[in-house]
Amino acid sequence: MKETEPHLPVSPVKRVVGDHLRFHRQNHHLWPTFGENWFALKAEAFARFFGTPLFLGAQTLIVLVWIVLNVVGWVKFDVYPFILLNLAFSLQAAYAAPLILLAQTRQAERDKASAEADALHREDIASINDQRLQIAAQQNEQMIHLLQQNTELTTMTKQLTERVERLTIELHDKIIENAKG
Repeated sequence: MKETEPHLPVSPVKRVVGDHLRFHRQNHHLWPTFGENWFALKAEAFARFFGTPLFLGAQTLIVLVWIVLNVVGWVKFDVYPFILLNLAFSLQAAYAAPLILLAQTRQAERDKASAEADALHREDIASINDQRLQIAAQQNEQMIHLLQQNTELTTMTKQLTERVERLTIELHDKIIENAKG
C-alpha cells in the first residue's frame, strides 16, 4: 500500500495485484471434474472426449462400417437387427451416463463455488467503495471547514487592510496638518 493512500482494511483474502482469480483460489480443489487421482483424471478425459466432434465422427464412421460390412455380407458377425451393435451402444451408455452425470454434478459445484467467490468479490468491492465514500465525505467536510476558515481569514485580512488604510490616511492627514501648522 502506498504511503499517501488512506488506510483501508485488507480483505480476508490476500490481495495480489493482477490476480483476478484470488477469490476463486479457495475453491481450487473443485477445478478437476472427478478429483485429482489417476483414475479421476482418466475418467474426466474420457467424459470430455464423449462430447467432441472427433468422438461423434469416429463413432458414426465405426457404425457405418459395421453396418456395411454386415449388410453387404463381407463378414457376418452381427447380422440384422445388429444385436451386438445395440449391446455395444448399451455398454457405452452404461459407462457414459454416470460419467456425464458426475461431471455435471461437479460442474454445478464449481459453478456454485464460483458464484460464491464472485459474491464475495462484489461484497469486498462494495465494502471498499463504502469506505472510500466515507473517506471522501470526511475530506469534503474538511474542505468545507478549510474554505470557511479561508473565508474568515480573507474577511479579517480585508478588515485589517481597510483599517490600515484608514490609519494611513489619518496619519497622512495629521502629518500634512502638522507640516502646515
